[in-house]
Amino acid sequence: MKNFAEFQILGRVGKIKEFDGKVNVTVCANYPTKKDGETRDNPHWNEVSIFAEAVRGYATKYAKAGDLVYIRGRIKQNSFERNGEKVYTVDMVAEDFSILASKAEKAEETSEQSEPAKKPARGRK
Repeated sequence: MKNFAEFQILGRVGKIKEFDGKVNVTVCANYPTKKDGETRDNPHWNEVSIFAEAVRGYATKYAKAGDLVYIRGRIKQNSFERNGEKVYTVDMVAEDFSILASKAEKAEETSEQSEPAKKPARGRK
């Protein structure tokens, strides 16, 4: 049986930052909660790293702040030393990245003449 650790995020793009050979995308996923009969937003920001060239190119060319995206990828644990202490990190590395709706579509409540979603990008498996 294949072993794996992966994630899925459905949310809105915050920032897209390009580095040397890597792109970081922040995505806001909302977890609404109910308190005293009132529903409240409970946003959570996630930072996803993109290394695969095809996925990086797609994200930087087409994705914009506010777009609704679906991202699937693997979870990777790392560690490094800082001031003599070992620091552990958990990284989310995107393998699939799809734009489901643009920010403009959100504002227009998806008009009938909206553009179709752009073809998703996939990295190597």
